[in-house]
Parts: sequence; C-alpha cells; structure tokens
Amino acid sequence: MTSQKRFIFEVEAAKEATDGKPSIGPVYRSTFAKDGFPNPIDGIDSCWDIFRTAVEKYPNNRMLGRREIVNNKAGKYEWKTYKEVYDIVLKLGNSLRSCGIEEGGKCGIYGANCPEWIISMEACNAHGLYCVPFYDTLGSGAVEFIISHAEVSIAFVEEKKIPELFKTCPNSTKYMKTVVSFGGVKSEQKEEAEKLGLVIHAWDEFLKLGEGKQYDLPVKKKSDICTIMYTSGTTGDPKGVLMSNESIVTITAGVRHFLAIFNESLTEKDVYISYLPLAHVFDRAVEECIIQVGGSIGFWRGDVKLLIEDLGELKPSIFCAVPRVLERVYTGLQQKLSVGGFFKKKVFNVAFSYKFGNMKKGQSHVEAAPFCDKLVFNKVKQGLGGNVRIILSGAAPLASHIESFLRVVACCHVLQGYGLTESCAGTFVTFPDELDMLGTVGPPVPNVDIRLESVPDMEYDALGSIPRGEICIRGKTLFSGYHKREDLTKEVLIDGWFHTGDVGEWQPDGSMKIIDRKKNIFKLAQGEYVAVENLENVYGQVEAIDSIWVYGNSFESFLIAVANPSQQTLERWAAENGVNGDFDSICQNTKAKAFLLGELVKTAKERKLKGFEIIRAVHLEPVPFDIERDLLTPTYKKKRPQLLKYYQNVIDDMYKTAKEGQASVQ
Repeated sequence: MTSQKRFIFEVEAAKEATDGKPSIGPVYRSTFAKDGFPNPIDGIDSCWDIFRTAVEKYPNNRMLGRREIVNNKAGKYEWKTYKEVYDIVLKLGNSLRSCGIEEGGKCGIYGANCPEWIISMEACNAHGLYCVPFYDTLGSGAVEFIISHAEVSIAFVEEKKIPELFKTCPNSTKYMKTVVSFGGVKSEQKEEAEKLGLVIHAWDEFLKLGEGKQYDLPVKKKSDICTIMYTSGTTGDPKGVLMSNESIVTITAGVRHFLAIFNESLTEKDVYISYLPLAHVFDRAVEECIIQVGGSIGFWRGDVKLLIEDLGELKPSIFCAVPRVLERVYTGLQQKLSVGGFFKKKVFNVAFSYKFGNMKKGQSHVEAAPFCDKLVFNKVKQGLGGNVRIILSGAAPLASHIESFLRVVACCHVLQGYGLTESCAGTFVTFPDELDMLGTVGPPVPNVDIRLESVPDMEYDALGSIPRGEICIRGKTLFSGYHKREDLTKEVLIDGWFHTGDVGEWQPDGSMKIIDRKKNIFKLAQGEYVAVENLENVYGQVEAIDSIWVYGNSFESFLIAVANPSQQTLERWAAENGVNGDFDSICQNTKAKAFLLGELVKTAKERKLKGFEIIRAVHLEPVPFDIERDLLTPTYKKKRPQLLKYYQNVIDDMYKTAKEGQASVQ
C-alpha cells in the first residue's frame, strides 16, 4: 500500500480512559467531507419530496416494472411511468384518509417487493403516516408482535400472505382494523375477515374508496418519523427503529456525492433490480436514491432460482446483493469452470492472473485487460444482464476471495459496504478500483463521523499502535431512537454517538475492517474469553467450508462447531479418497469429518490461534443454515440461541464423544 494514500482526517483528538470509562480514539471523517458534509438538495426535506420532485422532473420516465406472466411464462417487463405511479399514489392516499387514517397513523406493509409495495410506501409518505414494513420472511408470531407494538391500524399485504396475516388475529385486531391485498381477495377470505372483526379489500376496490374526495397533504418536516423499521434481531423481540425523513434524505445526498467523485453518478438511465427485502434499510435506501434521479426499478418474481433469468431480461445497471447471493454466483462460475475442460480452465486462469496483476498495480478494471474482458470475462457480464456497472454488497461480510474474484471477472465495480438499520444503511463503503481495500468495508461515507471506543474486556485498544475498538457513529443519518424502548435507546445512543456493538480495526489508509462483535463473547470453563465471530471469520476461510457456527460455554473447556461444507470441494475430496455415496452420506462419514477437522486445525495453527480457540470436534451439516428453520435472520446473520436449540442433541453428542476420547469427530 502506498504510504501517502489516506482517506480520512482527524476532527477531534483521542481521549484517555477516565472514571471507569474506556479510552476513545480520535474522531475521523472522510476526506471527501473536507469542506463539510454534502448538503441535501434544496427543497428536499422528506421522502415525499424525493418522489414528488422526481415526478416533476421525469414524469414520463419508466419508474416501476414487473414481468408480464402469460401461460405461466414470464415475458417482458411492463412499466408504469413516474406520473402514472404518482396518480395511483394520490388515489391510494385519498382512500387511506377516507378510512379515517390521519397524519401519524401506522400503516403496515407485508410481502415481497412489488410495485404496490412502493406505491403504498409513497402514499404513507404523502400523508405523513408511519410506514411499518414486516419482513417477507417473518412468521405470524413476529408480525403479531409488530402490529401490536407499533399499533398498526391498516396493513397492505401480498395476496399469498393473507392467511399468515390472519393468524395474528385476534390479538392484532385490537389495533388492525383494515387489510388491503396487493391483488385480489377470495370470497372465503372476506367471510373469515368479517368473523375476525376485520375489513379486507382487493387492491382495485380499495383505490375506488377515495374517489371524488380530496385531502390536503400535511407539511412534512425533516425531523418527522416516516418509517418504523423493525430489526430482525438475533435475540429477543424485534426492535422498532424510528427513522426520520432527515436520515433518508441525508443518506441519498451522501451516496450521490460519493458516486459523483468517481464519475459514476446515478442518472435517470440507471436501472435497478429490486429483490432484497424492502423491509430492510439497505434496499430501501438504494431505491430512494434511484427514485431521486428518475431511474427505473424492476421487480424480481420472488424466486431466487429465477433471479439470474430476471437479471437477463431487465439488464440492470445497479445490482445490490447480500454475500449469500454473490456466493451463489461465485459457486456457479466455479462449477462451470470445473466442467469446462483443461484448455478453457487454463485460458481463464491466465486471463484472471494477468488482469488481477494489472489491477494490483493500480490500473482500473476497465484498463487492466480489455482484451481478456472481451474474450474471456464477457460471459460473466452477460450472465448478470450485460449492463451492470456497480455491484454493491452489504448486510454481512463478503469473503475476500469472492470479492477479488468478482472485481476481476464481473467487468464492473464491486463495492462492499457496512451499515445498520440504526445508521440508515451505508456508513462505510469501499472505493472503486482500490484493491488495497479488499477484506475491509472501506472508509466512512462523507456524511458521518467515526471513532473507536476501547473494549478492555476483549483487549481491544482504540489508542493502540493498531487501533481497535467498538465502532461508534455520529451524524444525521442516525435513527431517532427505538419505538417505546427508551431504555434500549439510552444504552446505545450516548451524547450523540451510536454504539454499534461491532468491533473494528482502522487500516493505515483509513478503511475499516470489521473483526468482531462485542456481545458475542463467552467464557470457557477454564475462564478464557472467546470472541466467537472473530473465530468464525478465521475458520470461514477454509476452502472446504461454506459456513460455520462455533460453539462453547462456561461448563466446557473446549470449542466445537457445526459446519456447512462446500459440496463441490467435499465431493471432489471424496472421489479422490475412495469415499462413496451422495453428499448427505459423505457428511456423515468419519473420514470426511476427520478431513474437515484437520483443515480447521491447520488454519487455526497458521493463524496462530490460542490452544483454547482450536475446534476439537465438528459436525457436518449438508443443509445450509437457513431462514426457513429460523437459524438465520433475513440478512443472513446467525441466530445463536436458535442454532443451539436446533443442534442441542448434536452438541451434547459431540462433547460426550470428544471427552470419551473415542474419536475427535462426531
């Protein structure tokens, strides 16, 4: 790394530890904010202003599109313009008000991303209602909690989610009186709703309720809450994050400022594929940015297996992803390579090394190897539709080998970001064509201040030669508090600083590396503290592993793990070592377990882990950890209490066997 490159500057000095308070590192800001933070555009004080001004500027631009389905076959995208969407939004707003929903009312939205989702959200924005999204993947228990906690009086719902919503009754009907389907309503559902004390409308029918009525739109202020976004917490009940107009308006200004610096400004020509849940802040913030510039949003069909086909039809220019999706892309490409024959593989590897080598020397991805892009990597680009210029990964860490691979072969910028619901998504982001930032989440975005706070229990020192500590954020993108939970708000929002719970390490260039999680720390029987996320990051680099959950407790002296092996790697190993059977049976094979445990131990030693941090037993789980079994949150974070409950018998057996010394694997 060239020593002169530094993308942050100090705005406040460090503070030594005092009165039992930990030491605090200097406050840093992006060098792109040398002259102050970027100002939101004049006249844009709310989310409604973002949409309203886009309609004025780009009335005939394509805004929302979905694929036409004819004879169960998906055809072309059909589009509604900004003006057409605006007209429906006004109708919907009048219908909402005619039902007695007043400014400050709570409106739920439940279902997969679709045009009606955005239209419902904009109607809330227009009339100063709180938009309360429910995760598409949430079960009725969590939805019931949110309806009651947020006091949701009306809910918009995807047609196929109506039965799930009804399961929340009768508890939810204390507040929820009206349900509006994004599509139709069956006659038996009307009857059921009546019995439950609800009124249910089909979409088209509801739009007619406000006909001939006109309601004034209230004046919106920056400080007004526009959304209560419930976090898919890994433990306990979801927390309602209160998001103001200001936090969203601020983030859109920051994103636009950041991209303009790299000559990658968002424009009305941009096309975005909407498939990450709109109930999550990552997708919501990006879609607001697209709407602000008059770009187009095309919706997927709701099936991850068909996503690549939707990409091919839509040909988006901006593609946001969580690492799980990019891992799928990576694995698919690796499989194609492995069956492509010796010559194809050789050509690919030579082209990859040549381009990657030039990029490491500082050349942009466009200049590094245009010949290789055209002849070798173009197929990858076409696989994503052919027009993608930016891939943005967020919500969880993206493995370095996947990030570097995609930076070379996808023929576009691959950026990794970090943020939380509480910080309105983007807080750090890597730069285009800066290969030194691989494995980090990049420097701060140009509208926040960042500092690290020491965590003495975990031996993280914000004033050390390599500064490490809990990441704290200050700025206008921050949330306004947790709904009805002032106690939790006071725990994390102190003197204007939001304490994220994530442990970071400043890199010499001002990038941030996420190395741990403050709360995921437990003590083993001998009194040693284990920072489990850090270990999972280390063990996750084993090629034969897709995902790993490391477990220990204060009654045991050593660690064990449940791992999802890489099917391709394990099957290749099995073929080379005379182990027969399908993937499931290979996972149960003692030799396979011994092989994988050996790989884990080898990595632990290479990375100089302490003796108590070395895994002593591993269980191979062929079925990836998933949301369906409640083992992951919708943003693919591990739910540790649920994993423990699910694998309790496996864990008990592993400890018993390992202690008996009969075998080191279970």
